[in-house]
Amino acid sequence: MATLPPAIDDTARRNLRTGLMAFAGALAMLGLGYASVPLYRLFCQVTGFGGTTMQATESDAARAATLATGQKISIRFDATSAMGMPWTFHPSQATDTVTIGERDIATYIARNDSAQTITGMATFNVTPEQAGKYFNKIQCFCFTEQTLAPGQEVTMPVLYYVDPAMLDDPNMKGVEQITLSYTFHRAEDPVNPGSTQTN
Repeated sequence: MATLPPAIDDTARRNLRTGLMAFAGALAMLGLGYASVPLYRLFCQVTGFGGTTMQATESDAARAATLATGQKISIRFDATSAMGMPWTFHPSQATDTVTIGERDIATYIARNDSAQTITGMATFNVTPEQAGKYFNKIQCFCFTEQTLAPGQEVTMPVLYYVDPAMLDDPNMKGVEQITLSYTFHRAEDPVNPGSTQTN
């Protein structure tokens, strides 16, 4: 039985190894593609990147309250519905003045104006972007599906506080108002986490 010359045999092994490495790389990229949305969301929530608000616990809120200095800041609430989303969506009030470090609550109202049941999901953003890491949400309706029957209206709360650490950040100097924005999309629509495309 004839055998391949050593040079051809070595080339075949190298080609096989290269092909396997390319296949493994393609699989890894596919996996990262599927994981990118939750990983991006987690990254934004941990860092406040891109105006994404921080997730906080009751103990975090209690710690912030002990650091409160009595200084105030204005919070503006914004709400929009994505194109093709037949919901009326708005905040209960446009602005509020809150004490930095103390918990506060805002409410948003959504109503399904269509003749069919629709499931929506809200994305959010904070501006200016550097305020994202200081705006902490304890409870929020964002990234949770909301299903409304025709004509149904629901009030959704957001429990939050502004971290007093913002007062020590030179990038926050001169910031007198923080805007919290939400956009409701149909749940099946692809959305970019942490961005409300307004948001």
